[in-house]
Amino acid sequence: MELRFVSGFVASLLLGGVAFADDKVVKIGSLSDQASLYADVGGPGSTLAAQMAVEDSGLLKKGWTIDVATGDHQNKPDIGVGIARKWFDEDKMDVIVDVPNSGVGLAVAAVVKEKNGVYLNSGAASSDLTGKACTPNTVHWAYDTYALANGTGKAVVKAGGDSWFFLTADYAFGHALQRDTTAVVEANGGKVIGSVNVPLNTPDFSSFLLQAQSSKAKIIGLANAGGDTSNSIKQAHEFGITAGGQKLAALLLFISDVNALGLDIAQGLQFTETFYWDMNEGTRAFSNRFSERMKNHAKPTMVQAGVYASLIHYFKALDALGGNPHDGAKVVAKMKEMPTDDPLFGKGVIRADGRTIHPAYLFEVKTPAESKYPWDYYKLIATIPADEAFRPLEQSECPLVKK
Repeated sequence: MELRFVSGFVASLLLGGVAFADDKVVKIGSLSDQASLYADVGGPGSTLAAQMAVEDSGLLKKGWTIDVATGDHQNKPDIGVGIARKWFDEDKMDVIVDVPNSGVGLAVAAVVKEKNGVYLNSGAASSDLTGKACTPNTVHWAYDTYALANGTGKAVVKAGGDSWFFLTADYAFGHALQRDTTAVVEANGGKVIGSVNVPLNTPDFSSFLLQAQSSKAKIIGLANAGGDTSNSIKQAHEFGITAGGQKLAALLLFISDVNALGLDIAQGLQFTETFYWDMNEGTRAFSNRFSERMKNHAKPTMVQAGVYASLIHYFKALDALGGNPHDGAKVVAKMKEMPTDDPLFGKGVIRADGRTIHPAYLFEVKTPAESKYPWDYYKLIATIPADEAFRPLEQSECPLVKK
């Protein structure tokens, strides 16, 4: 279901009233989950992040007109594909951003390649988007399942968590995260005792948690996200699983999840992210502007920050090209030529496979006593350098990578 267009056209007129050339028109589609388990991760916040990137790009003052549309894929690949096709065929869309849900993201990536648009992914986690399913039109920002497994999985095993049981979201994202984490666990001397596939958006985790509990694994790996992560952690706490000695590994945890759980329940969880609102002056400045405009005054998630940062770099590429060629592969090639540099993820590069390379961080959720002000939730445990955070290029299955 497509929701609306939010236009930068009026703002541009106010800034000069100039006539716009066709090659200085850009249409952006923020395709997300607007009302279900991933809505707080992306959703309206991703649309806002896109709007802020438009405003901060400087292109409006140079005579560009930029529109942002919002779509709800409802976590269904067929709906996501339908919106993407309509956007390209009827609305002449140039770029799609966000797309939490790897099943939807992989399907949309194929449409974007077919239509020669641009796909700036920060929502879908599957590392296959820059692996066997890579395209010349996709850029993967923020994080992926390899980085999550490499950061959290390795740290947990080294701390003694050498036996695992997975609760896995039963679609592309969950399976990729379990696969990538299993490889890390085994490479570091651990073993996987078992796993159970859990339907997406499950309200009752009791039977799945009981299987994990009876496995006697030291670590219960949560290969899920958003509302599923929050629910599984809450119910594990209620059932006394962690009090019984087993530990939870939240393989993908967002600040929206921690806020929903509360520090009493979330404290002590370790996880990997590539963005935290309170890291430095640049992240705080953006995040405070963002939260002022959000209805619930939430701080941005890693996904929403990725929408902003990827679009800022996209706009730099368009500016360098002198206009919009409406040729997605050409624009992405230009993005890859230019080093990335933004206040949220710092300096980096976009590799041949479309993977954006920047540092990742191992965080731990603070105790209530350690938190000093609203949204003061994380403490930094370790920094994972950019050249170690993501899958080495020589291991990529992407056909764009020359072996």
